[in-house]
Amino acid sequence: MRELPTSFNPQTIFMKLAKLKLSDKLIPYKGILLFAVILMASNFFWKYNVIGDESENINSTITIWGCNISAPFIWTAHHVARVCESLLGLFGSEVQLSTQNFLFYPNGNSVQVIWACTGLKQAYIFFCILAFYRGPWKHKLWYIPLGLIIVYAFNIFRISFITYCISTHPNWFTFLHLYFFKYLFYLLIFALWVIWDEKIVAKTKTIDQSQS
Repeated sequence: MRELPTSFNPQTIFMKLAKLKLSDKLIPYKGILLFAVILMASNFFWKYNVIGDESENINSTITIWGCNISAPFIWTAHHVARVCESLLGLFGSEVQLSTQNFLFYPNGNSVQVIWACTGLKQAYIFFCILAFYRGPWKHKLWYIPLGLIIVYAFNIFRISFITYCISTHPNWFTFLHLYFFKYLFYLLIFALWVIWDEKIVAKTKTIDQSQS
């Protein structure tokens, strides 16, 4: 096996890559390419490092690099289920919450809110995109929390809507959970990024150019 030179420095490599010039044809797509790279990298990291059992057990163990990080996921799963129960109750729903975090109806239809339903993965991906994307930190410091609140609110809406639908249409669950809302969630993250890039980053760049 060939040894790496003693002067090998990963940071130097990243700096050199950052200085590479894109083809003129790709320059207009620089932003969307960077968005896609950060999205895939953060998703890849989560998929292969955050490990958890998705069986019907609210107390599943979630780990990262062998360290148990279950507590925040379990707490958030319970929190999301309680909020959804209260929200649906405001609209006259008969849904109830069991000790195993099942949102169930008198007719027997139910859904269980587990750690993967907490929206924490989507919140993490949104944070990574904004943190590693270009733009002034003085604006990131308020836009990231705002975006996280929107992601949280959307997840509450997602779980509540699915729970409401399965009360009379339990066969809709697979489509809504695995397809419709999964991609709608990523569309929301994309929309938040577009607002950041077009309304904040571009505006800040224009102001800086006019002052120089």
